[in-house]
Amino acid sequence: MKILCKPMGPYQTNCYIVSNNGQEIIIDPGMGAVSWVKANVKNPLVILNTHGHSDHIWSNKALQEAFGIPLYCPTGDVFLLENDFENEGYALSKPDVKVNDKKPFSFADLNIQYFHFPGHTPGCSAIKIGKAFFTGDFIFKGSIGRVDFPFSSPKDMKMSIKQFLNIKEDMTIYPGHGATTTVKAEQRIIGQWLKIL
Repeated sequence: MKILCKPMGPYQTNCYIVSNNGQEIIIDPGMGAVSWVKANVKNPLVILNTHGHSDHIWSNKALQEAFGIPLYCPTGDVFLLENDFENEGYALSKPDVKVNDKKPFSFADLNIQYFHFPGHTPGCSAIKIGKAFFTGDFIFKGSIGRVDFPFSSPKDMKMSIKQFLNIKEDMTIYPGHGATTTVKAEQRIIGQWLKIL
């Protein structure tokens, strides 16, 4: 398995391409992602969204149309893909699959599983592919996602942090912004946020 990453748009949102056996999975295609994705895929199979904020979904529709591949989104954030509440100007997209927590599926001979971590958004999730954990805007290196946006919930974020602290398996975290880290590294410091939220 090979992972490519490129920060996209004004918020430098990480778009990922996961390749295996000559096939690709696209994760969180943000603003300006289309040309980069097209240049780096040969046989794309699916687009996966970690959550529904515009900087993670901006190029959903364009890539759906370009490749004719399905779009997966957490059930709780589908409404954000289908409605531009802040009039940001992104093309609305319609998920082919509304993903529920922890129901595994596979693409490119890889096992894929969503883990629901609400707080930043109602459907905010991490995507486990092998030993890689794509956490969107839930967990960053040394930080967590904001909870002061419309539809955010500090209460839900506290619940999600407690859930994260119970993960036993160490994995490499590929966040929605910034550098990679690991589950164990973030578990050592994330508890501090329970006192702040």
